Amino acid sequence: MRYIFAVLRLTAAAAILIAVIAQWQASVQSPVYNFFNFFGYFTIQSNLIIMAVFVVAAVWAFRRPEQPPLLVTLRGASTTYMATTGVVYNTLLADAALAGSFNVQWSNDILHKWIPLYAVLDWVFFGDRSRIAWKRLWLFLIYPLVWVVVMLIRGATDGFVPYPFLSPTLGYGVVTLYCLGIAVFIAGMSAVVIALSRTRILVPTSRFDASRSS
Repeated sequence: MRYIFAVLRLTAAAAILIAVIAQWQASVQSPVYNFFNFFGYFTIQSNLIIMAVFVVAAVWAFRRPEQPPLLVTLRGASTTYMATTGVVYNTLLADAALAGSFNVQWSNDILHKWIPLYAVLDWVFFGDRSRIAWKRLWLFLIYPLVWVVVMLIRGATDGFVPYPFLSPTLGYGVVTLYCLGIAVFIAGMSAVVIALSRTRILVPTSRFDASRSS
């Protein structure tokens, strides 16, 4: 069973890589293309993060039936980020024109819809993981917090914001409300992901030892 987990994760990682390259190749055609702007999008970063996690998790699955606690935590955090990407995009951004974006629709669908869906299903169904301790929840919040701070600084200094709801033209009160709402969502999703680490539907072997992470 764990070999199936590995193959599916490698397939998902390959799909992410292909989609990001396709979107990047289209974006460089834009007269306003900027390397740091393109890779500043939460969508791109979260997909690249989980791509790396999928590859490591797949390699580990070929070797052993259970992942080490650090990898489980990284997998849980990246699942949270992808769930956030899927929900925020499909509720707030699906019809928005993103600055400096030459959209490739099939790539867009992979990065915003299919990979977020797969990431959640992978976490829910594939039980090759130990439990995540509740005290690790704050670790899930570090990356999104740093990303928001950097984007707000950039918006105030060079005018670049990756998403409309971060634009200073809305007023910092409105931007703050959006950020708080997304922060609450990420914290809640992190709690759900950690809670789901205590359940298993498909396990890699019949002798799977569900050890508890410290």
